[in-house]
Amino acid sequence: MWWSLAFLSAVLLGGYDTFKKISLKDNAVIPVLLLNTFFCSLILLPMLLTTPFGGWEVQKYIVLKSLIVLSSWLSGYYAMKHLPLTIVGPVNATRPVMVLIGAMLIFGERLNLYQWIGVMLAVASFFMLRRSSAREGINFHHNKWIACLVLSAVLGACSGLYDRFLMSPSGAGLNRCTVLSWYNVYQCGMMAVMLLVLWLPRRAQTTPFHWHWGIPCISIFLCGADYVYLQALSDPDALVSVVSMIRRGSVIVSFLAGALILGEKNLRAKALDLVLLLIGMVFLYLGSR
Repeated sequence: MWWSLAFLSAVLLGGYDTFKKISLKDNAVIPVLLLNTFFCSLILLPMLLTTPFGGWEVQKYIVLKSLIVLSSWLSGYYAMKHLPLTIVGPVNATRPVMVLIGAMLIFGERLNLYQWIGVMLAVASFFMLRRSSAREGINFHHNKWIACLVLSAVLGACSGLYDRFLMSPSGAGLNRCTVLSWYNVYQCGMMAVMLLVLWLPRRAQTTPFHWHWGIPCISIFLCGADYVYLQALSDPDALVSVVSMIRRGSVIVSFLAGALILGEKNLRAKALDLVLLLIGMVFLYLGSR
């Protein structure tokens, strides 16, 4: 069922965020992101060779998706590098609220009572996070990395709405394997250009790049999360607003990693935010059965 696939995607997405944070520690963002797109392309190569290309009529939609996702990733990677993982995860959990508004306006989706309760609890969790993050000297109004994180969330919400259009039979009706495999190839090409034009000429004045074993793990978890996510959206009964909200449950995995692996601070206050989000996920689950 589509909602169970959404929950599996959330778990894999939490692993993706964790390895991303580990790999970006004292590391250059652009080379790490390039390698991520490269390894994703390699992992999905068998899929690429066995799915229909579709010509420009299909590929034009995928190129646009690549631009949206890559823009979200770039801003999100820089934010991830400079902010605690226990803050990044909950802020990213606001994406479904933006998706909800878009889904209601564009696709005419309607939520039941349980789903509305889940959404409102997630919104409350975000506002509580603003207060707890101030204890770490992070001002949501005047921090450029928070601005990058919010921009990443907005673009991610746009990508979620666009995915529903791409997967829906009443929209573009594209093959999910074609979308998943080709958009990573396009992103890899775009990142290679950025590396040559933006990073290489200035690499001596910026953070140096070093290899980390976590970099290929980013790609493995991301490919898995995206595959089951697109599979969920392929179900004609799937609600993109609910799928997007459930995927943000990945914050549970990333929060535990921030606490147990990275030793981040101020966990008690953030844990209350997480509890609210967890309760919201339960209500979304009940409303989706």
